[in-house]
Amino acid sequence: MNWDKLLSTKRTGQEERVLTGKHQRTQFQRDYDRLIFSSPFRRMQDKTQVFPLPGSVFVHNRLTHSLEVASVGRSLGHNIAEFLLEEKKVDNALVHEIGSIVGTACLAHDLGNPPFGHSGESALSHYFKWGDGKKLKAEYAISDAQWNDLVEFEGNANAFRILTHQFKGRRKGGFSLTYSSVASILKYPYASGMANKKKYGFFQSEKEMFEQVVQELGLLQTAPGIYCRHPLVYLVEAADDICYQIMDVEDAHKLRILDTQRTKDILMAFLAEEEDKSTRDKIEEVSCEVTDINEQIAFVRASVIGKLVGACTQIFKDNYDAIMSGTFTNSLIDHLTGKTKAAAEYCAQVSFKEIYRHQSVVEIEISGFKILGSLLHEFSKAVLSREDKYSSMLLAFIPEQYSAGNQATAYHKLQSVLDFISGMTDVYALDLYRKINGIGLADKRF
Repeated sequence: MNWDKLLSTKRTGQEERVLTGKHQRTQFQRDYDRLIFSSPFRRMQDKTQVFPLPGSVFVHNRLTHSLEVASVGRSLGHNIAEFLLEEKKVDNALVHEIGSIVGTACLAHDLGNPPFGHSGESALSHYFKWGDGKKLKAEYAISDAQWNDLVEFEGNANAFRILTHQFKGRRKGGFSLTYSSVASILKYPYASGMANKKKYGFFQSEKEMFEQVVQELGLLQTAPGIYCRHPLVYLVEAADDICYQIMDVEDAHKLRILDTQRTKDILMAFLAEEEDKSTRDKIEEVSCEVTDINEQIAFVRASVIGKLVGACTQIFKDNYDAIMSGTFTNSLIDHLTGKTKAAAEYCAQVSFKEIYRHQSVVEIEISGFKILGSLLHEFSKAVLSREDKYSSMLLAFIPEQYSAGNQATAYHKLQSVLDFISGMTDVYALDLYRKINGIGLADKRF
């Protein structure tokens, strides 16, 4: 692959448009701003990241997580831009914009995730795989490829759809982002059901757009229907990995799931005694001056993130040829070495056993599973049998932009329901669940 093709200002839905006007912002900076000011991005402020949305203690939601990932991703992008210009002598003015491209993709990376945290995708998939929706494949002659999209609902593919699909009444090309920004979220550049891979990058409804993007940017095909990643995807993935590993530990401390000494031990393990002596000395100095425990933890966390940004930058550089030839495997974080690798593995182990399985997290996942499953069941029946009175009442809740129309196939009608439900906030999903199940009517006066 080469950067002359990988960096493209061509926009989805505006492929034939010739850019003639000059702007104070670059094309990639405009991508970033479009996301920041968009409704789907704002709705992430009311979507669970890991822990239940806060009361008196503020923890991360999808929006704050995405903003932090964008900050880390921008740093990684700037580092690699410098590497390409100074060491690889890449002669392309757009290299300077890699920080903006990576930052944009980081903002968008969770855009397709449904409400209620990590269980949301499983809840939507469960209905078609094991629930009442299981019979719909045969009943409506849904193809195998389309059915794979439903039984393994994938937030990554949904993000690609949100960014590129022309919803009813909206402009062609969705957000009309540059091809490079869109490609930088394609963590899994292949369709569902490919080569026994559970995760995937696009739904069948966006297959044509996916193929346009990968062909335009020159992404290499490693097997029939399977492409290698755009190199910048590795930076987006690394920024996400760094943030959720480290920030979840900090949130767990704020919620008193982890005590202060345990939290410090987990984070300080990333900083080697000799290699990071100056950083450890600075942390000790700050700890003596600053008495606020949360501020002490925040300083350690910032130091660890800086260490990991540097490490991932070096891993990208060391494996540059493999990345550009499409032969690099796993994530940048997976290629950490020594004490840093051991610290990351221990951090992941603690997160899985003590944070992600904490009662408060499991409770919200169970509730979300029940709420999303119920909504999907009711609205799927409604879009497939629009004639009865109950269906017509339910369909009034679905915004016009998600309407598939009477002539649409069953697959596209079910997609419209998934568009609607996956875009909900936690609070709206709970409120709608209560309304259609008659919960709380006793408190209302008629």
